[in-house]
Amino acid sequence: MSRELRTEIMIDAEPDRVLDILTDQDALEEWNPFIREMSGELKEGERIRIYLTPPKGRAMTFRPKVKEVSPGKELRWLGHLGVPGLFDGEHIFEIHPVGPKSTRFVHREQFGGLFVPMFWKTLDTDTREGFEAMNMALKQRAEAAA
Repeated sequence: MSRELRTEIMIDAEPDRVLDILTDQDALEEWNPFIREMSGELKEGERIRIYLTPPKGRAMTFRPKVKEVSPGKELRWLGHLGVPGLFDGEHIFEIHPVGPKSTRFVHREQFGGLFVPMFWKTLDTDTREGFEAMNMALKQRAEAAA
């Protein structure tokens, strides 16, 4: 079974600025309430390390594989809890230019695997809250720097 969690926000800043903030691994802890740490090379096929702090859940570290890095457009990775096929998540950040200094930021995750139905209620509430908090923090940081 698969499900998608999707959020978005309008940001009054250039798309490249938004992606620069999102991928500045050294500064994430300063502003990001959801993804507290990210390390590793943001290059397709590479494994990175992500440390998440969901608002009402346990902090967790995982090592997803980068699936796509399109400067100014998109960043995505695929992670698994345990064995692939049990609970998989493809985390996706999309950057959509709306004007010269305006960006629609789409933050979503596609979940798949046998355990998704068991966790969906928590994902759709607590994880969504984490996505939205991160989106707002990204907006504030990008607009302050614009």
